[in-house]
Amino acid sequence: MTRRLLLGCSAVGNALVEHARDERGGRDDLVAITDDTGWVSTLRDRNVATVEADPTDPESYPDSAGVVLIASDDAARNVAAARAARERYPEALIVAHLGTAPTDEQRAAVEAVADRVVDPVEAVADRVFEAVGLDDGRGTDADAEFAPADDGGEKPARLLSALRGLSGPLLVVAHDNPDPDAIASALGLARIAASIGVEADACYGGEIAHQENRAMVNLLDIRLRSFDEVDLDAYGGVALVDHSRAGINDSLPEGHPVDVVVDHHPPRGPVAGSFVDIRPAVGATSTLISEYLSRYGIAPERDLATALLYGIRIDTKDFTRATAIDDFEAAAALLAHADESTLERVESPSVSPETLRVLAAAIENRDVRGSVAASCVGEIADRDALAQAAERLLDLEDVTVTFVYGYMDGVIYGSARARGADLDAGELLRDALDPVGSAGGHASMAGAQVPLGILSEVSESESLADVVEAFVAGRFFEALDDAPAQPTGLPPEFPTD
Repeated sequence: MTRRLLLGCSAVGNALVEHARDERGGRDDLVAITDDTGWVSTLRDRNVATVEADPTDPESYPDSAGVVLIASDDAARNVAAARAARERYPEALIVAHLGTAPTDEQRAAVEAVADRVVDPVEAVADRVFEAVGLDDGRGTDADAEFAPADDGGEKPARLLSALRGLSGPLLVVAHDNPDPDAIASALGLARIAASIGVEADACYGGEIAHQENRAMVNLLDIRLRSFDEVDLDAYGGVALVDHSRAGINDSLPEGHPVDVVVDHHPPRGPVAGSFVDIRPAVGATSTLISEYLSRYGIAPERDLATALLYGIRIDTKDFTRATAIDDFEAAAALLAHADESTLERVESPSVSPETLRVLAAAIENRDVRGSVAASCVGEIADRDALAQAAERLLDLEDVTVTFVYGYMDGVIYGSARARGADLDAGELLRDALDPVGSAGGHASMAGAQVPLGILSEVSESESLADVVEAFVAGRFFEALDDAPAQPTGLPPEFPTD
């Protein structure tokens, strides 16, 4: 397969060829097509496979290409080449140099078919390198810092192909009660869709309740739609971020068709979608979204960069938990665009008295069995405090799994966390409480809701808290004996057929 195809040549194209061959160790995966005899000789002298032919004529094109670079100085020919390349390679990543003095019509024509457009007035070869993942390290501004590693452009091209193939707007769905990683990833994917003219809305189910999460949404002026306000029939496609199965920990109907999945949690089975990117080795979905932004040469706006950086830091617990080199690289690139002062304000919100009370109750009432700690905190006024208490209990010595639960408004709410454990917290809660309520989540964090029902009919000699604890703890520790392990060894992408 031809990984890269150069159509037309110029000073920009020549510089790109030089860097591309250096980047790939001289491998012959670059083919150039130009009818400029001078450039043909130059490229062949450098051992570049070069075809002397019209770069706008698809009859001269190879059978396949992952990335197409259009780099002549003639704006009109670049329009023709871009159109021909898009028709011949519908799934390729097309990056087009506009050429010299393009008209508004020519610019619009190229933008209609290319994934990234480089204006010679606004950028030079460095910008082209960045757009296709070939940063040469010469950039000096913040945009040049936002540069990706190279994988030939196949996955980024397939994502754009999936988005471009939708019949209408895209609905990007975060998991219920979204955390910063899910929120930022949903916004980032919507931004990518918008960059190629696809309308997109980011939405969530449940509540944004955690104090840091609310601070993030408010300070960054984040606009997410509540799933309750969404008309699914109004959208031509659905994307899932930070989770991978419709109807499992989101508000979609179970089994609803999904077009795009981007996640870093290992799934417990095959995942359907025309584009699926699941990488359990990476610490945050925000890392993957940041990588795609880099691949497409999209410098994130300040609020988006800040949100993505915060998402990475939260999911990796400031790079101390399940962190990959990709997370460090993405964070370093985002830092040049993020608002550090706002980030500090997001990370240090005020703590409510209710949160402190629930944390104190969780510590006092903890039931520790081996490396697992469960705690009933009784009646609560803020369900979000449960997640914070479960997170803090993980700091107890030798504890790797925590479950904190309480009740309010006729419902028992619970939050579980796991760190360094050999079990899946989401599946554990499903086994324990799904039969009597609803439960789900990820391997490292999960939640549950159970109607109080007849449990609320307590006798005078017992308290409701005692009844709830006996019921929930009994089911939780019973399920713990047969707890499913975290899935391992699964490939990063499942077949979609």
